[in-house]
Amino acid sequence: MTILLFGITKDIVGAPTLSVPTSSITGKKIPKTVKELRTFLGNTYPELNKLSSLAVAVNNNYAEDDQIINSYDEIALIPPVSGG
Repeated sequence: MTILLFGITKDIVGAPTLSVPTSSITGKKIPKTVKELRTFLGNTYPELNKLSSLAVAVNNNYAEDDQIINSYDEIALIPPVSGG
């Protein structure tokens, strides 16, 4: 699955998109829910765990942790924003 990255998440990963395997990886569980995806990403990119908040959107809608994700879903990480 491909994940769109914005703001600080793009800086942490070093790219505007991230590809997460959807088939078995030796020793790693394939994310099937938003919560599992958060855990996978936090383990792979520990700096993401330091963000004060991190929203996940699935198919252009904010997603709860228990939402099921599929390989064909459009997923985006939305970091905290500031402004004035």
